[in-house]
Amino acid sequence: IAGPDRPRAGIRRLYRPHDELDGFAAGPRADAAPPARVESPSRATLRARLEQRFHALDLVHDLAEEIGTRRWYRGMGTMLALGAVALAFWPDFSAVEAATGSHPDDAVRRELRGQAIAPLALGAGSGLRTRADARVIPLAGVPERASLQMVATLGEGDSLGQMLQRAGVGIVDAAQASQMVAAVMPLSDVKAGTQFAITLGSRAAPGEPRTLDRLTFRARFDLDLAIARQNGGLGIARQPVAVDATPLRVRGTVGASLFRSARAAGAPMKAIEQYLQTLAAHVSLDGGVTPSDQFDMIVAYKRSANGENQVGDLVYAGLEREGKPVAELVRWKDGQFVDAANSGGGMMAAPAQVLSGGMIMPVNGRMTSPFGARRHPILGYVRMHAGVDFGAAWGSPIFATGEGVVSFAGRHGGHGNYVRIEHGGGLGSGYGHMSRIAVSPGARVSAGQVIGYVGSTGLSTGPHLHYEVYQHGRTVNPLSVSVNFKTVGGAPAGMEKGQLDALKGKIAQLKGVAPGAALQKLSPKYPPVKALSGKVP
Repeated sequence: IAGPDRPRAGIRRLYRPHDELDGFAAGPRADAAPPARVESPSRATLRARLEQRFHALDLVHDLAEEIGTRRWYRGMGTMLALGAVALAFWPDFSAVEAATGSHPDDAVRRELRGQAIAPLALGAGSGLRTRADARVIPLAGVPERASLQMVATLGEGDSLGQMLQRAGVGIVDAAQASQMVAAVMPLSDVKAGTQFAITLGSRAAPGEPRTLDRLTFRARFDLDLAIARQNGGLGIARQPVAVDATPLRVRGTVGASLFRSARAAGAPMKAIEQYLQTLAAHVSLDGGVTPSDQFDMIVAYKRSANGENQVGDLVYAGLEREGKPVAELVRWKDGQFVDAANSGGGMMAAPAQVLSGGMIMPVNGRMTSPFGARRHPILGYVRMHAGVDFGAAWGSPIFATGEGVVSFAGRHGGHGNYVRIEHGGGLGSGYGHMSRIAVSPGARVSAGQVIGYVGSTGLSTGPHLHYEVYQHGRTVNPLSVSVNFKTVGGAPAGMEKGQLDALKGKIAQLKGVAPGAALQKLSPKYPPVKALSGKVP
């Protein structure tokens, strides 16, 4: 039906569900549906015949079946035809010819630079420039800046006055500033590399140097100095900086590596190096330290309220095993360490100790390897150890154990730097691995005389003394005779009761520092500021 009034041949009115409005079956859009053309019978018949024809053609065949038949060859032809069509559409991967580059001249470059977005630091280097014309009036003179600010660094071998003059300060102002600083501290204490913040004022007249308006610098770790101009003269202000000198204490478990564990705990590199060197002189680091041991190091440490810090020397090196101290090394007199855990009376840095028979201890240290057969720590096999090893700090003095004549002093194979002394009666002594020899062959030495210094020359794993005793040319155990120890000329330095009490007090004070206490925040930043003083008209 073509419409409500009259039908039209070949036209059919269709109803589409989406023409519904508000859910009704037949809305106002139903009659407005566009007409759909009906396909003619002849075209439909042709289409059906073509579909039947193509369905009848067997162009696709399984080439694994009926090989050699007409169906197989027809399938092979289909495959080859499709392959040929695919090859015909093979893309071209030949190189694309690049465009010819242009070479702009200077004028074009300037134009492009003026139109580009340039960093602010380039200033007048960006943007278009215009040429001056008759409307531009030249200036008779260019006014100088009212003040200049700069930072100057004191060089090695330089003086404060010369540095200020090179920065543009006048001779008079430079001399006055140097005098003011010298009144507070020696000028030689101002270290090279110190930075000075300088503010220069205007010139009194053309060609004259600028006046010094302000000068500030760090005079010491705990002091800032400021020189400023007030009422026509210079004055200096002392600005103390709050400094905390609480030592830095680091504790932890040795684990697989003492060095790595200490670094992981936050110990400074310098402190770890000193700790290992100090501990190696008293404890064998190869077998004398176990992974379960606890290391304890205390370092001199200063920090200021402005965030700066200074790491000093190691003052305490401890090692604990199952809660008991293995070593308690404290820095004592002359920078030497004493072992409060393994020294009996508490001192190891005392003078040479004398045996009751007239022989004295060769070095102030503890025995680390006894006399007898042992596995050599370097060679790796068992052989006779014909002496006793004493662990001591590098450079510790080595004493002659008795009066005698030096029969050998020099390099001696695995002993490194070696000294041998003949004491008479078939008795002799030898001292190996020295860092430096202090006697020469043929010299006569007395008991307790320094003959060399502890080192690690020859076959050695660390600083120590290898001490031998000869009896009629054969080595014997130096500790085979039971003796009592006493000191040369009475009690050794540091063994008096008063100094022992001082040592114990220092150990208690150091061990009372909590780990990490030196890293707490400082407040306030500065103590009260002292006013300007020392004004110079």
